[in-house]
Amino acid sequence: MEIISDIIAQLLHWVQQLGYFGIMLGLMIEVIPSEIVLAYGGYLVSTGAINYFGAVFFGTVGGVIAQLFIYWIGRYGGRPVLEKYGKYILIKKSHIDHAEAWFDKYGSGVIFTARFIPVVRHAISIPAGISRMSHMRFILLTTLAIIPWSALFVYLGMALGSQWEHIDDIASKYTLPLIVAAIVLLAAYFLVKWKMKNKKKGG
Repeated sequence: MEIISDIIAQLLHWVQQLGYFGIMLGLMIEVIPSEIVLAYGGYLVSTGAINYFGAVFFGTVGGVIAQLFIYWIGRYGGRPVLEKYGKYILIKKSHIDHAEAWFDKYGSGVIFTARFIPVVRHAISIPAGISRMSHMRFILLTTLAIIPWSALFVYLGMALGSQWEHIDDIASKYTLPLIVAAIVLLAAYFLVKWKMKNKKKGG
C-alpha cells in the first residue's frame, strides 16, 4: 500500500507541475481514479495555480480521450484483449459483464446515463466499441456525461482546499443525486424506446 501511495503522490506532483495538461494526462492514462485527479485539480484551483473552468475543460477532454481509448480497444481488439489487459486501466471482468448487460438491455443511450453508475461507468465504452457504435455519437454522449462529473469533483476539491484528500468522505452525498438522476433518465429513455417500438409494431 505504501508503494501505491508513493506512486499516486508522484503522479499528483506531476499533475501539479503540468497544470491543466497534467489534469488532462492524468485522466487519459487512468492510473489513478479520475475523482482523485479532478479533486486535486480543484485543490490547485484553490491555491490560484489554475482556474476552475480551465480545470473542468481539460478534465473533460482527458476523460473523453480515456474513454475513446477503451472504445477503440473494444472496437479493434474485442473482449479477449480487455479481459487480459483491462486490469491495467482499472477494469475487471465483472465490470465488462455488467457493462455488456446494460448495453444489450438499454442500447447506445446508456453511454450517457451509465457514466454516473458505479461498476459500469468505466467499462460501458467496451460494448460501445464492440458494437461499432458511431464515433460521433459516442463522443457526444460521453462528453455530455463527463462535463458534470468533472465540474463536480473539481468544485469539491476546490471547496476542500488542502483537505482535498478527504474527497471520499463527502463525495457520496453529492454523487448519490447524480446516480438517482441517471437512473431516472435511463428509465425514461427505456420507456420512450419501448413505446416507439410498440408503435412501430402497431403501425
